[in-house]
Amino acid sequence: MATTSEGTTRPTNTRKSTGRKTTRRSTASRRSTTARRTTQATSTSTQPKTPIEQVGEIAERAVLVPVGASLLVRDNLVSTVRGLVTKYRSRAGVERELKRYERRGASARNRFERQVRKTRTRFERQVRQRRSLVERTVKQNRRRFEREVRSVRKDLERQSNQVGARVEKLVADAQGLIGQ
Repeated sequence: MATTSEGTTRPTNTRKSTGRKTTRRSTASRRSTTARRTTQATSTSTQPKTPIEQVGEIAERAVLVPVGASLLVRDNLVSTVRGLVTKYRSRAGVERELKRYERRGASARNRFERQVRKTRTRFERQVRQRRSLVERTVKQNRRRFEREVRSVRKDLERQSNQVGARVEKLVADAQGLIGQ
């Protein structure tokens, strides 16, 4: 009920609307209103119309960026300090954190030692493989060299025997010609 200017009360017209029609209208009107706002916001916020507005926007950014950055740094610092206070509030907390750090250090040391052993083993294996390859190659080359030397010696002996036989034949022929 509403009160009139004379002080009398009269019944108000309360109207119950059906949900469908109202919802449809409001959704449609919301869409168009939102589209208009988006278009207006886009045109005004990203593209100032006058050089003075552009300068104003640049100046505002120049002030707001450092302020925002310092607030973020402050928030991070406060959360870090709160975390440290929570962790190190009592002696038990400090000891617990020290044990945690010790375990982490021990696991890092063990990981490093495993990596060193693995690298050393790999290196030693490669050295052994290369050494055996070199020894095998040297042995093959020595055998080939000895085989070649024997072959050359036999050829030289054969040729020296042939030369010796020819020389003896020539001497015999020369003696035969001289002795006649």
